Amino acid sequence: MDSATKDEMQPSLPPGSSCPGPGWPEQERAERLARGAALKWASGVFYRPEQLARLGQYRSREVQRTCSLEARIKSVVQSYLEGVKTGVWQLAQASEAVQGAREALGQAHGLLQGTAEAMQTLRPLREQVAQHKQLQVLSQLLPRLWAVPATVAHARSLIDARQLLEAYVCLRELEKLQEETWAPLGGLELPVFEGLGPLAEALGQAVEAAAGAAGQLAREDPAQLVAAVRVAEVDAGYTASLELAPRGWRQRCLQALQEGLDRTHFGTPLLPEPGALAGWLEALRVALPAELSIAEALVAPCCPPYYKVVQLWAHTLHSGLRRCLQQLLGGPELGAADAFTLLHWVLHVYLGPEMMGSLELGPEADVSQLEPLLTPENIEQLEATFVAQIQANVTQWLQKALDGEVAEWNREQEPGTDSSGFYHSPMPAIVLQILEENIRVSSLVSKSLQLRVQGMALSELGTFLRSFSDALIRFSRDHARGETMAPRYVPYLLATLNHQSALSSSVSVLQPDGAASGALAPVETALDELQRRICRLVLEALLAELQPLFAALPSRRWLSSPELLDNVCERTAHVCQDFRRVRNPAAQLLLAEAERTVVLQYLRALMQGRLVCRGADERTQAAERLQHDAAQLRELFLGLGLEESVQCAPVLLALRDLLNLRDPVLLGLEVAGLRQKFPDVSEDHVSAILDLRGDVSREQRLAALSSLQAGPQPSPSVGRRALFSLVPAPAPALSSCLPSGPCS
Repeated sequence: MDSATKDEMQPSLPPGSSCPGPGWPEQERAERLARGAALKWASGVFYRPEQLARLGQYRSREVQRTCSLEARIKSVVQSYLEGVKTGVWQLAQASEAVQGAREALGQAHGLLQGTAEAMQTLRPLREQVAQHKQLQVLSQLLPRLWAVPATVAHARSLIDARQLLEAYVCLRELEKLQEETWAPLGGLELPVFEGLGPLAEALGQAVEAAAGAAGQLAREDPAQLVAAVRVAEVDAGYTASLELAPRGWRQRCLQALQEGLDRTHFGTPLLPEPGALAGWLEALRVALPAELSIAEALVAPCCPPYYKVVQLWAHTLHSGLRRCLQQLLGGPELGAADAFTLLHWVLHVYLGPEMMGSLELGPEADVSQLEPLLTPENIEQLEATFVAQIQANVTQWLQKALDGEVAEWNREQEPGTDSSGFYHSPMPAIVLQILEENIRVSSLVSKSLQLRVQGMALSELGTFLRSFSDALIRFSRDHARGETMAPRYVPYLLATLNHQSALSSSVSVLQPDGAASGALAPVETALDELQRRICRLVLEALLAELQPLFAALPSRRWLSSPELLDNVCERTAHVCQDFRRVRNPAAQLLLAEAERTVVLQYLRALMQGRLVCRGADERTQAAERLQHDAAQLRELFLGLGLEESVQCAPVLLALRDLLNLRDPVLLGLEVAGLRQKFPDVSEDHVSAILDLRGDVSREQRLAALSSLQAGPQPSPSVGRRALFSLVPAPAPALSSCLPSGPCS
């Protein structure tokens, strides 16, 4: 590069400046910074006057530095320009090389186009060569290809003859020949091999058929079963070179084993008819263990160990049975007997020692871990069905027993008796036997069913007791109206009391172990109510006999003669004579209530105010009559068997003391004593007795009544039953408020 060129490439500087012109903004900014820095330095250096003498030295040193920097800059720029020049030259050389390569590629492309045209002319020759090779292969395999149809026919005959291994050998030879021709022919399929697909399918179906009849073949022709399994196993390990889908004969064989077993035992589409379920389940109970024994003894040795034949048999039978049971439950509702049979069979027989839990079966036959035959919903459905139908039957049976019992109440003969002389009927035993037997039978299935049936039994017994009570009410009403005459009305009422006692003493058998302690409470309440109703009806019959007699008591005739009470005792003894036919404690309860009824009627008659004593003699007679009547009633009921400690007749003796008192001033003490013995006595009752005396003045009456309130409260330990509170007292007469003397 000459000096002129170098000068042209160098930038020109303005006069008096060592920096580029304004055309370079960066250099202008750098110049300003440099000037600022120089001024700052100069102001710091020449701040003191003694340093101005060295100004020339500083100027010459800065000029030298500036010249050095300019020289270095010129050197750098010169080096940069030489590098650029070298690069431009190299680019020019590369451009020439690229142009040469482009021309060479164009020539090669032209040569390739000429070669492709030449190859197109050689294609027919290449096809001829390929056909020649195929014809050469065919000419070598022609004898074997010619025998293919005959071999296919022979293989089919072997399949028909159940010679499965030989048929499989023929099939393999044909497939090998097909592979040998397939590659040389370039994947060309010869028509002669079109029968191989149907032949292989026929052999697969024969293998499936043999596996489906494994149980029968294991007994009759195990060799055929072994051949079928060997064919499936050998084919599973064979890998063909042709791009064919695997035949999967092993899986088809296993599936055929399951389907054949399922078809044998559960293949019929018809479910057992109503009532025939027990026979069907019994047949399965015998057949399924036998099938598993055959599988373990005969089928398993014919198959590889990994087939797990016994486990396969057990699971297949379990699944088929479960499917059939689900179909059965999805059909018409089962009867009570079928529901019970199915529940008992599934929960106890199927997994029991008679079937799948037999010790003769190996652990492979265990199905306890599989899905249960019946789901909890199925068991709930069957239990509800069984209980509902049994409840309907029990309702009919109990109603029939009640109707038979009611029909006997209008007979002229007395109720039947047992060996001890008590009234007896088989009805309570029949009722309890019906209910207890159903609870016992249900306990053979499960605890839940037992509790359901127990609840149903108690409910039905409660309904029966209400119906029994309603029948007694109708019987009593019809007898009272005269619509139906019952010659033995009271004896049959007493017989029903024995029925209640028998039911009450035996009802605990309906409460199985583990049931709630209060389950019997409603039934026991109903039995107590029935007992009270029967006693009430008997007492109403007694009242009907006694009320006409007590209408004449007290009276002048009663004072002078015991005839009235004799008639009362006679009627009472007539009604109560059959109480001995009632079992204790009901007999004692009935006698006590009868005695109290007689005493209450006696007190009711005394409180009516029919008699007022005219003097001391009549009061003495009345007191003696009360004493005599109390003794007569005591002897009567002692003779009937009632203990003296529970009798209510002593109340008459207390009233006798009140009448027999000669000094009316002392009436307050007697009234207080009466209150201590009988806390339910009221002022009206005392006023009625004082009216019977006929000699009590108004002041004496008020004093006696005030002593009734002012006296000590009666002891709660007296324990006597209510008497006066059951006797209505008449309203006090106006004359009782006036001074009175003897009244006529």
